[in-house]
Amino acid sequence: MSEPEISSPDTRAADEQAVRALYRRLLDGWNARDSEAMAAPFAEDAEVIGFDGSQMVGRAEIAATMAAVFADHLTAEYVALVRGVRFLALDAAILRADAGLLPRGQSDLNPALNARQTVVAVRRDGVWRIALFQNTPAQLHGRPDLAARLAEELRAELARRVDRADRVDAAEDAEPAGDA
Repeated sequence: MSEPEISSPDTRAADEQAVRALYRRLLDGWNARDSEAMAAPFAEDAEVIGFDGSQMVGRAEIAATMAAVFADHLTAEYVALVRGVRFLALDAAILRADAGLLPRGQSDLNPALNARQTVVAVRRDGVWRIALFQNTPAQLHGRPDLAARLAEELRAELARRVDRADRVDAAEDAEPAGDA
């Protein structure tokens, strides 16, 4: 396989941040249970392969399917670790991540729902979009040490997220009240 065309380090860093932001927007939409927000970073002709093997084609189908899912299920919140972004060409990249799910109202992840997630992002007309999102169960059959390590890494990320939220709350509480 040949190396992708080279861009400047500054451009590559900005592109990587744009791809990471797409993934964050997808997760933020899911976590907010907002199907339109979740579908927004996808290309019009994007595809999704869900955790259960279901397939959705097109941003409109993604939004409609997710609206039904959010209406019928109290979906858990994603906690994710981006493992890397690799560029295939100037305008195509793969993001790899591991994700866990935190059931609503609970304080611990459900390791049975851990997943390996892949985003294929493309830039068209100067705008990065998700072309493919695949969410594969991280069962790691026969490798309990790897499954346990993944669960612990995701729990550590959850703890960092909770700590960040606590610090933001504390900072907001410490701000002087405005004059009324």
